[in-house]
Amino acid sequence: MSLYCAAGSVETDLTLDQMRALLLESLARLGDRNRVLVVPPDQSRVHSRSGDLTRYAWEYYGDRLQAVLPALGTHTAMKPEQIARMFGAMPQDLFRVHNWRTDVETLGEVPREYIHEQSEGKLNYAWPAQVNRLIAHGGFDLILSIGQVVPHEVIGMANYNKNILVGTGGRESINRSHYLGAVYGMERIMGRAENPVRNVLNWASDRFLRNVPIVYVLTVVGRAADDRLALRGLFIGDDVECLHRAAALSLKVNFEILDAPIRKALVYLDPLEFHSTWLGNKAVYRTRMALADDAELIILAPGVNKFGEDPAIDALIRKYGYRGTPATLEAVNANADLAADLSAAAHLIHGSSEGRFTIRWCPGHLSQREVEGVGFEYGDLTSMLARYNPQKLRHGNNCVNGEEIFFVPNPGLGLWASRGRFVQ
Repeated sequence: MSLYCAAGSVETDLTLDQMRALLLESLARLGDRNRVLVVPPDQSRVHSRSGDLTRYAWEYYGDRLQAVLPALGTHTAMKPEQIARMFGAMPQDLFRVHNWRTDVETLGEVPREYIHEQSEGKLNYAWPAQVNRLIAHGGFDLILSIGQVVPHEVIGMANYNKNILVGTGGRESINRSHYLGAVYGMERIMGRAENPVRNVLNWASDRFLRNVPIVYVLTVVGRAADDRLALRGLFIGDDVECLHRAAALSLKVNFEILDAPIRKALVYLDPLEFHSTWLGNKAVYRTRMALADDAELIILAPGVNKFGEDPAIDALIRKYGYRGTPATLEAVNANADLAADLSAAAHLIHGSSEGRFTIRWCPGHLSQREVEGVGFEYGDLTSMLARYNPQKLRHGNNCVNGEEIFFVPNPGLGLWASRGRFVQ
């Protein structure tokens, strides 16, 4: 078990050349590898620097890097233009598409007794450790799992073995892990490297991935004083210390404690990254602990045209809506279709304000009827953009025509909470 690189601090601002040198130095320490698979995130993590790191690994290994498998989870497959934007001049025929419903192998099961314990007695199912068949049977002598550590609503702190066991996981592993996080409580998980969902993944990793040659390449990306994104850390290793080092830095870099709750928050979703509420509800997850009771959250989403990334999940969201935890749990118990897609149920819980604050979606390509049909308030995007121009706002507190608003230009890069609502 080794930690090959641990570089970074809250003030660090690594250049691409420095990042490349640290990566190549670490790869050299691994010795000869002749059949390499890279597992990066998709375009929803375009700011993670994973595209550059994947390209540098390809340049280093040449034709020994034989495949790239974006960790899609339930997301839509990347389009050629998205691959080009994120990964640059890499051969597109290297890229494989993960299908979470058909492309998986079950390596073993975490017993139901352990899930029962971790869920505080709320759940009674086993958890299957599932991965893409390329990982299980591809014959690779190195799997580089690349991604960003940042606060996350399902796993506490994103990445590490989640990239493999959920990002390339199957229907049941994704459904059941997401539902575990939802019933345990999102606000008890976000920003915490150790939690029930991570404990389950670690249990599975220790037993089912111990002979798989995975090396984790983890970044921490923060916002500089001039609103530019800065690479604060790079951590490369093959065990949980790599995650713990990155998570400790991420908590300092990506987590913002506010002295007072926010009365009105405005979140902008880049249309190149966000096309669904499934992804765009990060605007809800990451700000909820900072929002006052009866606050208003306005989500400007010019690229959003659907609810779910997956057509079946999109249909479930439209059918059941974001109605809060009690209504969703009741729907799971009463309806076989929702009970069969627990990740959708978990998402419906995560995306609800539980009646505590208003969520006003302003999508570019969904109608008022569609938005209100799933339980959100609707806002007209054109008029909202005229009133709140994201190009003229800075991250944090702004005054717009005498109105105080808190602006978040990309919710995927952080976590916000008012003082007293986050207890480690």
